[in-house]
Amino acid sequence: MADTISTPSDPRLNQFLELLDRWNQTHALTALPPEARHEELVLDATALLPHLAGLPPGALVADFGTGMGIPAIVIAVCRPDLQVAAVDKVGKKMAFVRQAALELGLGNLKPTPGLAEKLPPLGAQAGVAKAVGPLPLLMGWWERHGAPGAPFFAMKGPEWDAEPKPKGWTCTAHPYCLPTRGGRFVIELRPDVNG
Repeated sequence: MADTISTPSDPRLNQFLELLDRWNQTHALTALPPEARHEELVLDATALLPHLAGLPPGALVADFGTGMGIPAIVIAVCRPDLQVAAVDKVGKKMAFVRQAALELGLGNLKPTPGLAEKLPPLGAQAGVAKAVGPLPLLMGWWERHGAPGAPFFAMKGPEWDAEPKPKGWTCTAHPYCLPTRGGRFVIELRPDVNG
């Protein structure tokens, strides 16, 4: 059964949406209409928080293909005890994430520009990605950047099951539901202990 998620009350999440609205007028960071952004960006990203609950203070979470900072910014706001690397190759999106970190006072958010396959290994304790690419591609990046045995959480739509599954990884689907945008899944990937 899918969990229904609710929004954390931190005012910085609204500040993030206001900043995105201002930047989007000049830099075209997202095609989402303003009325859909809270649910599709902020609320959707909070579905990851229960899966990161066991991470100790100071642990590094890497968000691959963060775009305008989703889910990285939401994680950084809601878990100030974690370090969050927002990885993306697009310069204008990294400039926005840098500005958001500054304006929202997120000292734990680290814009990390570059290609995941070329960056020095991050050694992250958890990895996340929202609608970035197929699972085998994500696991290729994670094998480079994840600490040994660290989990990866991919945010996917209902069609995720049609994707090829990466060899050597177990996939566990955690369904959740957005109020108006329907069912989604957090796909938890862990190294397959059976080989």
